[in-house]
Amino acid sequence: MIDEDLRDRLAVVETCTRMCWHTDKREWAQLRSRVFAEKVRVDYTSLNGGEPVELPADTLVSAWRDLLGALDATQHLLTNHLVTLDGDTAEVTADFQATHLLTRVADGPMWTLGGHYRFSLLRGESGWRIGGLTMTKAWQTGNLALLSAVAG
Repeated sequence: MIDEDLRDRLAVVETCTRMCWHTDKREWAQLRSRVFAEKVRVDYTSLNGGEPVELPADTLVSAWRDLLGALDATQHLLTNHLVTLDGDTAEVTADFQATHLLTRVADGPMWTLGGHYRFSLLRGESGWRIGGLTMTKAWQTGNLALLSAVAG
């Protein structure tokens, strides 16, 4: 029999993995219903500057759909998960590599970003959901203006 701690560890890692999977597969409804809490604190300041923001999950998923969904493809790889459980909350850190493809732009069709994520998760009636997401960039290569081409 699997003990409760191990079951929770597996569930939080799967929730984080689902964030990448559903994003890459353009499964926006599943991303919203199976991954995020009602509100999500998002911190991409290492990439974009500015300040962290707290957004309704619907707003976050809509923004990702508009930006990432406009690309030809994305692939987010998530690995080296470290999990800390504390009752109905969990913190997960993991390394990532995210490749973005847009063939219609000059200066190269790919932009790849690597670094690590810190996820804050909450356990609710429907399981573990991400309530906080911090991305820390370690490196990037390729066409750094790729996202600007779809956001612009």
